[in-house]
Amino acid sequence: MSDEEFDLALIGMAMSRADSLGWASVSVVEAAREAGLSLARARARFPTRASILLRLGLIADQAALEAEPSSGSVRERLFDLIMRRLDTFQRFRGGVCRALRGLPADPGLSVLLMAATWHSMAWVAEAAGVETAGLGGAIRINGLVGVWMRVVQGWMSDESADMSGTMAALDKALDRAERLSRFLPGRQSAPPAAEPMAVDPSLAGDQSFAGDQSFTGDAIPPDV
Repeated sequence: MSDEEFDLALIGMAMSRADSLGWASVSVVEAAREAGLSLARARARFPTRASILLRLGLIADQAALEAEPSSGSVRERLFDLIMRRLDTFQRFRGGVCRALRGLPADPGLSVLLMAATWHSMAWVAEAAGVETAGLGGAIRINGLVGVWMRVVQGWMSDESADMSGTMAALDKALDRAERLSRFLPGRQSAPPAAEPMAVDPSLAGDQSFAGDQSFTGDAIPPDV
């Protein structure tokens, strides 16, 4: 079994347990046992329960970036990349939603996921051709984090099979961000014909979705 197959098997079982029992009842050991996976290998790849969500975020990043859009405006590429990330979470929807709703009881995990979300959005921004250098770039990334948070909130309440409600929420968030892009310094780096990055700096402080702060990750720290 490859590392990717191992990770998906463990994450799938963990999310199944989260969906039925709640995030607080999830453990790496029980998920590995129920999935028939090696505990030693699970310990090496998922040192803590937080690693499950962080690894899922990394898998979502990889899924988005593997099919990196090469044409269209910055806004169109951002839309495509963000929806590709959400497609990964959709596979584990029930468990992910239960985990998100359990974050208020775990502020340490919330902080870890917020940091991971920032790094994920930095990758998404650069892949879409957004200028991320300097203060203006940091503001753009923060704005994109805010867009992501609003979209995740919409996704959690979207029961449609085609995620139409989620796409509508993303359109609305990007429209709002686009209106403020002219006030930010700097320009996107590529491609030359693309539009400037659209962000809403006020979104970066939005901590409202699902009653908490953040979701998804970029990498698993060695001792999270």
